[in-house]
Amino acid sequence: MSATLFRPASDTTAGVPASDPLGVASALAGRLAASAVQRDRDGGHAAQEREWIRASGLLTLSIPTEFGGQGAPWPVVYEAIRILARADSALAHVFGFHHLQLAGIRLYGSAQQQRHLLTATSEQGLFWGNALNPLDQRTTARRGADGFTLDGVKSFSSGSVGSDWLTVSAWDAAAGEALIGVLPTAQAGVRVQADWDAFGQKQTDSGNVHFDQVYLPAQYVLQAPGQAPTAQATLRSQVAQLIMANLYLGIASGAFDSAREYTREQSRPWFASGVDSAADDPLIQHRYGQLWLLLRPAQVLADHAAHELERAFNKGALLSARERGEVAVAVAEAKALSHRAGIEISSQMFELTGARATSAKFGYDRFWRNVRVHTLHDPIDYKLRDLGRYVLDGSVPEPTAYS
Repeated sequence: MSATLFRPASDTTAGVPASDPLGVASALAGRLAASAVQRDRDGGHAAQEREWIRASGLLTLSIPTEFGGQGAPWPVVYEAIRILARADSALAHVFGFHHLQLAGIRLYGSAQQQRHLLTATSEQGLFWGNALNPLDQRTTARRGADGFTLDGVKSFSSGSVGSDWLTVSAWDAAAGEALIGVLPTAQAGVRVQADWDAFGQKQTDSGNVHFDQVYLPAQYVLQAPGQAPTAQATLRSQVAQLIMANLYLGIASGAFDSAREYTREQSRPWFASGVDSAADDPLIQHRYGQLWLLLRPAQVLADHAAHELERAFNKGALLSARERGEVAVAVAEAKALSHRAGIEISSQMFELTGARATSAKFGYDRFWRNVRVHTLHDPIDYKLRDLGRYVLDGSVPEPTAYS
């Protein structure tokens, strides 16, 4: 890594001071919203928009101040993700997963690795991508004298296209365990395949990453094969799950706000309603009240889970397995309710806005398509099972890559 100092562009966030990261996120969201509908149609890689994210300075939001970052607590990081997701959930996903990789460095990395990688990220404005799909064991690791050689492929590698560095997991058959490491995306033998073609979340850059005789030096191995993770290290899955909850919640909020604006400004009252404005129709008001009661509790639980995660992070090595499990319960609650809010609001909004709102020029269908694709990441029924076990016998979820 070079030591070139990264300086964010001064005009990216319309004069909002860097000391107001949520204001920066709101300004950036407004800029992304202007092209969100067209980019959703086009798909592909949003290279320019990703540079706007980089230039905003928000890539350093979760990095501790001692490493040159902004040191924002997790509730602020998640609120920034939610703000971006209201406008553009695909790029909010890329942004959120950048911070997931940084969390992994903080949780798995040694003090030296943290200082080296996080300081470089702050100074150079590095954008991180993910190649750590735990269910895809096609990438293998072969141990050498001073590191490992990686071969294979990783699917669902969000943010990999256009990234500077990647977090990667690889299966060590000799040890019967996986390792976790980091690599520059431009490393010899690494090839990012931009072949993501889902009907939603089109610009998450979640294609395949191929490894052909890629050298992973020991200094970039965050967790060696067979190294049992601490309770603290297993918080990575909770960081990831809460990112998803806030993405769903951001989509739900974006759909709700779009529907409300349309109802106020463009909807025509049904002839049998007896009112002059659709917003005065008591049945429409009733339905919006129902949607609000999907959205508002999800917001409360997501905020609560973010505070619980922050508290657990601050405990560091003192975090107990039980305390970690309580965080997993809070995150499962938030994710389950955000899942429901996202799916229901993005679908029911059309019942409230009517047939003219289905015009392609509005692009309102993107809310449902995006949340439908993303909520399939891992089965919500297993979150409900975990919550059922917790309320019945007090047991907390076992740490996995998803719980």
